[in-house]
Order: sequence, then structure tokens, then C-alpha cells
Amino acid sequence: MQERLCKRDYAREIMQEQAALEPTLMTNTLDILYQDEALVVINKPAGMMTHRSRIAEDDEPSAMELLRDQLGSWVYPIHRLDRATSGALIFGLDQDNARVLHESLAQGQVQKTYWAITRGHAPKEQLIDRALKEKRDRITDKKAQLDKAPQEARTLVQTLAHLTLPVELGRYPSARFSLVEVKPLTGRRHQIRRHLAGINYPLIGDTTHGRGEQNRFFRTHFNSYRLLLAAVNLKFTHPITAKVLDINAPLSGEMADFCRRYFFQGDQVLKTELIQEELGLQSQCLCLKDLSDLGHLLPSS
Repeated sequence: MQERLCKRDYAREIMQEQAALEPTLMTNTLDILYQDEALVVINKPAGMMTHRSRIAEDDEPSAMELLRDQLGSWVYPIHRLDRATSGALIFGLDQDNARVLHESLAQGQVQKTYWAITRGHAPKEQLIDRALKEKRDRITDKKAQLDKAPQEARTLVQTLAHLTLPVELGRYPSARFSLVEVKPLTGRRHQIRRHLAGINYPLIGDTTHGRGEQNRFFRTHFNSYRLLLAAVNLKFTHPITAKVLDINAPLSGEMADFCRRYFFQGDQVLKTELIQEELGLQSQCLCLKDLSDLGHLLPSS
């Protein structure tokens, strides 16, 4: 019985992720953020696999396949983003440069920055240092080692803004959320999602580690079915030129809409506090960090 429930939950997660497919998946054209003779960086849409997997449908395109067809040449994934996560993703264009980039990643020389929407008013800044036991995927990791010791995992979280909406949610008189900037200092599976959930600020749209009532609230009020997590910046050394590349990936879809609506005033960024009137009720956003230099992470209107 428990096994059937697990499979049902897993299937529901996949259906929700597929429901959140962004328009890019329908056009078969990926947004290229940077490209030269050695590598290419794309802005992967939410709902798309990095590469083909047994959990995907046979006819479901992956980022690697679409990019290969778009460029007309083979590409080599340097790292991966979860299917539900959008944002910056690196591919090498030949095996030698891909190997150098893999080594940089393994040595922690690729700096990744994410934005996420979480439940509650998260602390201003926190370093989460908590080892994570590897979790086996029910489909893709059937032969994985089960007795592996917990692995070191560290995540730096900085809250950019707090949002309070005048709507009852669960046992609370108002709904509270945070826009956070997250920098994983190690690379464990679902590290950001598990670490934020572990301090009681789970990501919105996370059907595995999140809160059902929060996720339902976003589906009902914002038509948002996706995981609100995006890789917004990558910083790393070029394998040939040794130049430091600093690449931004603008938000997309429901996450961009939500941030523009509550954390930015159109094209003007919110610097301190914003009180909005909606349906006769006041929503309040308080910035913990000046967002004036972060407007480029919103797509052009």
C-alpha cells in the first residue's frame, strides 16, 4: 500500500511539473546567455530535464537535445539543474573544455547564485551547515548505495525582501513569504530545497519538501504550479582565456511575474518599503537589501 502511495505522489509531482512547462518548451528554441568556441550557457526553462532520463516521457525534449539541434553540434552538460528549476546552465562544446569545466565545478570554483520564494519571513542571513544523507530516486537510482554516510552540505542564504499579504493562510491571519538569494557552497541533490525546508522556510512549489497549503495558495491566487527556484547567476573562469565570466539569467514565467508584482514597481526597483492596495486590502513588502542593482534579473517588459 505504501509503495502505491509513493508512486502516486511521484506521479503527481511529475504532472505538476509538466503543467508548469514554460513557452520555450513549445518553441524548441532555448535562450542562449553566452556562447563562444568552448562553451555555451543557456537559460533553462522550468519543467525541462537537463538531459534525457528514465523519468521523462520518450518524446519529451531535454535541454541537451534541444541545444544540440539548435547549434547543430554535440554539447556536453557540465552540471545539471533539477527539472523544476529554471536558470543558467553550462554546456561544453568539446570534450577537452568540458573536462576542464567539470574539474572547476568539482573544486568549487563555479559560483552559483539562486533566487527563491519561501514560506514565512526568513532570517536576514544564515549559513546552513548540515550534512545531508543521499536520497535515492525511486526510478533512476534503484542501484544506488543505500548505506552511504551523510555528506557535508553548506548553503548561504540572504533574504532580499519580506512580503506580507492580508489573506488568512492556515492558522495564521496573514500570508508571509520571502524573496531569498541562495548560494550553495556544496553540491548535494536537492540541497537548497532540503536545507531551506530544514529551517522551516520551504520553497513555494516544492511538492516534496514544501508545504501543501502554501503551494495550493500560489496555484489558486497566482496560477503558479512551478517550483519558485531559479539559478540567476553563474561566475566561473573560462577554460581557455582564463577570463572570469559573470553570467546572469533573468527570471521567467510565474516567478518573474510575482517578483515584478511585489518586489519591484514596474521598471522601478523597490528600495525600502512598498504598501499596495488590492481589493481594498493592503499588502506590505519590506526590503532587507537594496534591490536597485538587481533589476536586470527581471525580463524586459
